[in-house]
Amino acid sequence: MVRPGPPMGMTVMAAPTTTWMRLTRRLGCDGNPLRRRSDLIEGLLLPAAIVVFLALCPIVAAVAGMWIHADNTAARHDELSWHRVSAVLLNAAPGPLMSDNGANSWEVWTLARWTLDGRQRHGDVPVPANTRAGSTVPIWLDRAGSVRMPALTAAQVKDRVVVVTMIALAGVALFLAGSALLARRVLDRRRLAGWEAAWLLVGPNWSHQG
Repeated sequence: MVRPGPPMGMTVMAAPTTTWMRLTRRLGCDGNPLRRRSDLIEGLLLPAAIVVFLALCPIVAAVAGMWIHADNTAARHDELSWHRVSAVLLNAAPGPLMSDNGANSWEVWTLARWTLDGRQRHGDVPVPANTRAGSTVPIWLDRAGSVRMPALTAAQVKDRVVVVTMIALAGVALFLAGSALLARRVLDRRRLAGWEAAWLLVGPNWSHQG
């Protein structure tokens, strides 16, 4: 004989109730009198780390954007004193295995030669990836004759902001995770010390009764 299962309504209500009980127990809000302060702090480590990370996301993105834009504005200002010359690539510029019709190309520093003040010079210059050897490319030189990177375009600035923001957020996440793990180890040591102290008080009484 097959026994009927619980009504569907009871099954639906049981899962949220169990989840809520686990959450309250995890956060130390279940009113357990045996729970120590270190247990409460440990239960709040992960939620606190998540809240801090979410709060820092827009701040990190804003700081990265301001830094990239300020750096690019300074580069555009410096360009006013630069002059452009033509350089001939001595080596081919390596590029991506799958160019995606040029969507994922980048700048590569490649050996080239150019003429400045009647003298031929050699050095690495920034050129688009997949540029062939022997190609003539424009380069920017400062007053000292050093090769400089031109200022970023609007699309390049946007891409740079995304990359820097992702790297910074990854660093923040690693820092918060490391801090949470370190705090947990400290709490574990305090709990162990508390258990040892409690055993020193209770243990002799049990031995005496035995």
